[in-house]
Amino acid sequence: MKSKYRNIFLIFGIAAVVIMLCTFDMEYDELLANLKKAGGWLPAILGLWVFIYLINALSWYIIIRDDEGCKVPFWKIYKLTITGFALNYATPVGLMGGEPYRIMEITPYVGASKATSSVILYVMMHIFSHFCFWLSAIFLYLLLYPIDWFMGVLLAIIGLFCLLAIYFFMKGYKNGMAVKALKICQKIPFLKKWAKRFSENKKETLERIDSQIAQLHKQRKRTFYASLSLEFIARIVGCLEVYFILYILTNNVSFLSCILIMAFTSLFSNLFFFSPMQLGAREGGFALAAVGVAIPSAFGVYTGLVTRVRELIWITIGVLLMKVGNGVSSTASIKRKGYEE
Repeated sequence: MKSKYRNIFLIFGIAAVVIMLCTFDMEYDELLANLKKAGGWLPAILGLWVFIYLINALSWYIIIRDDEGCKVPFWKIYKLTITGFALNYATPVGLMGGEPYRIMEITPYVGASKATSSVILYVMMHIFSHFCFWLSAIFLYLLLYPIDWFMGVLLAIIGLFCLLAIYFFMKGYKNGMAVKALKICQKIPFLKKWAKRFSENKKETLERIDSQIAQLHKQRKRTFYASLSLEFIARIVGCLEVYFILYILTNNVSFLSCILIMAFTSLFSNLFFFSPMQLGAREGGFALAAVGVAIPSAFGVYTGLVTRVRELIWITIGVLLMKVGNGVSSTASIKRKGYEE
């Protein structure tokens, strides 16, 4: 990637960190007092995400790895995973900053079409695992808690929504999604002219991307399910964050309850995908989910606060990583040229 483009992403990331610092709903003295309450658990929570991002990176790595093409160094994938998520956390609507950045950074290794298809595939896998996680949480709730009429209807609606999304994702994996996505964009005001022009100019590239997407599901099923499993495992491991935070406040909480809190919080916050950094939605989601599993809502608010601080720190790390390890070896460039030919 050219330095000027990388600097644009860098400036955007720095601006996001500043906005995040200015939008805490409490005085900084109160914030520091709450963080001191966390004590040694705060470093443990921050360190946990070293392993979560490692699992995410491995999920993307096994998608992009190709015996016939250039193999991107794993440390590069790991770095781009952290930075990509940092940009996505800070972007309204999500997936608007991190994914273009990843594509531009990985293109020198594998070419534009392979870079684009691998990033699209990983994003699809990441979102797909959301729906699998939410659907699993419904069955877990049914096993652990009594169901009244209201909760039964709510869980049925969520379950139907997840099943419908899973169905469309499976169709997308079988047939590709790049061409269809551009067709949808052609019906959206302000985007339709650009989408039509882009589809006509990049028709062969888009078809090649779709064939690479379909190939993963049809011919490399082990890779497909391994990547999906890793993303699902990352979500389960991420629930340890909630467990660590609630353990600061009470020892009367189970890990299974934390899975439910995380599942319903992520569902609630994703309904407000248009909010930069999901400001307010994440905290409200934690409070509502905590009440749903018979935990005081104040515990949920505290969990949201510590999670927001963790996000801020990791966004800062991701932004700083943009300036680290950006060189591409001549060997990788030679392999990429051969791969594109």
